[in-house]
Amino acid sequence: MIDLAIAADVAHVTLNAPAKLNALDEQALADLGAAYDEAEHAGVRALVLRGEGRAFCAGRDISGVDPRDDDVMGYLGGLVTPLLKRMSAFPAPTFAVAHGACLGVGLGLLIATDVVYVAEQAKIGSPFAALGATLDSGGHALFLDRLGAHRTLDLIYTGRLMTGAEAAAAGLFSRVFPDDEVLQATEDAASKASHGATAAFLASKQLVARIRDERLALWESVELENAAQAALCDTDDYREGFAAFQQKRRPEFTGR
Repeated sequence: MIDLAIAADVAHVTLNAPAKLNALDEQALADLGAAYDEAEHAGVRALVLRGEGRAFCAGRDISGVDPRDDDVMGYLGGLVTPLLKRMSAFPAPTFAVAHGACLGVGLGLLIATDVVYVAEQAKIGSPFAALGATLDSGGHALFLDRLGAHRTLDLIYTGRLMTGAEAAAAGLFSRVFPDDEVLQATEDAASKASHGATAAFLASKQLVARIRDERLALWESVELENAAQAALCDTDDYREGFAAFQQKRRPEFTGR
């Protein structure tokens, strides 16, 4: 079950199947995509993704899967990848609360989120050696980029799970918090972002994605930044930010 609540320009999306550690079947993936669609339609200026219970998401729900006729490409290529791309492109800052198990597709949900705050005792990695399967949903790219080839394959071969503290220290995710503080810290950050200059945030989000995906060099990146900055000159928030600075007051951004 996927729950959506919207308040004060922030969407709160909750994976709410704690009995199965929020593992995702085909219907849950569709419902999660629908929640993001509804949040976008509502015009929210930030989004928080979290899991109910003792885990964020343990990955795919394989409780009823027969490996002899499993349509892996249909699940991953047809459902998961389009969802992750949709989440990554959400037109506002997105934040995730990572606690407990964050595995497989659950790890992919975090990769597709802008800012990830992790609980100290979260469990992150690739337990698939025990299933005869491999890491999916972007895990190889994340680990290789942040950890290098040797540490990536060590995690995959051994099935060892990193704690949230280890993952944050290695640069996998944004910041680490005590388990009982991570939710509030994430909600506070999302609330602050929802009062910010949304168009400027979105410009940075798009720049980061292009620089990452296209492996752009320094001066190519600078040219894109110049163009983005010029486009922002036409926004209400840009003008408000300058006026507030000149008048020595706090800006009141509207997201336009």
